[in-house]
Amino acid sequence: MATVLWLQGGACSGNTMSFLNAEEPSACDLVTDFGIDILWHPSLGYEMGEPVKQMLNDLASGKRQLDIFVFEGTVILGPNKTGRFNMFADRPMMDWVRELASHAGAVVALGDCACWGGIPATEPNPVDNVGLQYLKRKHGGFLGSDFRSKWGLPVVNIPGCPTHPDWVTQILVAISAGRAGDIALDDLQRPQTFFKTFTQTGCTRVQYFEYKQSTMEFGQGTRQGCLFYELGCRGPMTHSPCNRILWNRQSSKTRAGMPCTGCTEPEFPFHDLKPGTVFKTQKVSGTIPKEVPTGTDHVSYMAHAAAARIAAPKWSKEDMFVV
Repeated sequence: MATVLWLQGGACSGNTMSFLNAEEPSACDLVTDFGIDILWHPSLGYEMGEPVKQMLNDLASGKRQLDIFVFEGTVILGPNKTGRFNMFADRPMMDWVRELASHAGAVVALGDCACWGGIPATEPNPVDNVGLQYLKRKHGGFLGSDFRSKWGLPVVNIPGCPTHPDWVTQILVAISAGRAGDIALDDLQRPQTFFKTFTQTGCTRVQYFEYKQSTMEFGQGTRQGCLFYELGCRGPMTHSPCNRILWNRQSSKTRAGMPCTGCTEPEFPFHDLKPGTVFKTQKVSGTIPKEVPTGTDHVSYMAHAAAARIAAPKWSKEDMFVV
């Protein structure tokens, strides 16, 4: 039986809300079918006060076994690196994180905030938020670039704002089943099973992307064009399986007519964009997006786009409405 401790730092609890909606497997399945012992969770744990503090001390000292340490939210370092803006059980949360991580078999950063600081770490970052092993794309974070858990793993990053619930439960099952060493991670320490492909993979609008035919409107009841060219969709540059593992087993942002915001990438929420332009594609040369799909360059993309528009069939230019 694998033991799991789940704590929250600087967070909105969005990843907890998502986790509770997991289906394959569900949060209950983790306990009943996969033998995971959830020692404590801030929203689910029965214990309060001194019993929780005693348990944390036992885990942080190594007196009690901790297999998987799940952390949701940022590590708050302010003010002046004391961490006292985020106190928990009479101590700065950052002190608990440091000690618990040093004794855990595996450490899992859940959601953008825990992975790379997320929205709270966006400039000017007044309370000094940081992710467990990254600050945006910079490797290091709170635990340092050399950190390895007792099982020899770096922090396992499961990003998203929030992260998909089934990504969480499936990765926890894989780690707890003793397959931690078999989890292949990408260059940002995300499990490749979920983050090797792009959000665009499985997008129902991909044929319009190929012929460079755009929609100018959001949502259902609009023309079924691509959301990339005019509305700022980041699907071609974002690693996630959102169009393969659907949300609520029903849909995704792009299927509902909403551009992907790139929330599994370290730069999210892309604050370098001008105010009011989150859902507007930044362009060069008047028509070509400032950021082109990963794996190409602007010159090649301009040539490809021009040829694609010329070759676009009639159906791709017609208005098609969702019934």
